[in-house]
Amino acid sequence: GAAGLKPQDMIMMQYREQGALIYRGFDLKDLMNQLFSNAGDLGKGRQMPIHYGSKALNCMTVSSPLATQIPQATGYAYGQKLQGTDAVTICYFGEGAASEGDFHAGLNMAAVQEAPVIFFCRNNGYAISTPSDEQFKGNGIASRGVGYGIKTIRIDGNDILAVLKATQIARAYAVKENKPVLIEAMSYRLGAHSTSDDPSGYRTKEEEAKWQSHDPILRMKNWLIKQNWWDEAQETALFEKYREDVLAAVKVAEKIDKPHIDTMITDVYDVPSAQLQAQLDEVKAHVNKYPEAYPFTAGKF
Repeated sequence: GAAGLKPQDMIMMQYREQGALIYRGFDLKDLMNQLFSNAGDLGKGRQMPIHYGSKALNCMTVSSPLATQIPQATGYAYGQKLQGTDAVTICYFGEGAASEGDFHAGLNMAAVQEAPVIFFCRNNGYAISTPSDEQFKGNGIASRGVGYGIKTIRIDGNDILAVLKATQIARAYAVKENKPVLIEAMSYRLGAHSTSDDPSGYRTKEEEAKWQSHDPILRMKNWLIKQNWWDEAQETALFEKYREDVLAAVKVAEKIDKPHIDTMITDVYDVPSAQLQAQLDEVKAHVNKYPEAYPFTAGKF
């Protein structure tokens, strides 16, 4: 989807948009620094893992609570409209997040205020372990867009070219008409929700096997090979290079120091308050008293 946007467009992500970030120029070093919460992390070690963000790349930082980015995207896009910029905001979320109240508030506001925002829903069938038919009885998420008076597109989310084309069409419409668009990309989460999740507890191996053949990366690879633009040797070499790059980035990031303890109280007020400073002094005294419990911080101030 990111390939169908322009650099000035704002991206508001959920948890599964690393591809959009990387397309914008967020490199492995940036990704690993965030995961290790080290001194190179743009978020200064304050966020959970995979909660990336980059002001320079117009990618809003990921937020843990579901769907908070949806009304925020509407507000940001409305600001773009008032400024008269050739820009839109795209907001990614899953069908599970569409069960939150913020989804309805965000879409209704976008429709009424005519904000140039693209709502991109990844309907992958499960909100962690809850199947979509236990979340809602309506016709997916697309029907809700129609209900709010928003132009809506439903696509095969496992078709990379369909995703690209739909995003391009949605962007052109949002810019020209200054109105929102909803895209529902029908997909399937082949992997677990997280490393602590066991999908076998709520879906069958047969179901997973059926969707395995629809893997968008595999489909794109097979299509490229059929066009004689790619081959298995190139595929193997590319994946091996990626694997080596990732392992090398891990080795570098894990050795970088954690952010300095003084940064705990910055970026809230222009000048940290006396109360914050007193709290920081207490934390420092505690770390000095129990240095063995704080190996990354003790002795660094």
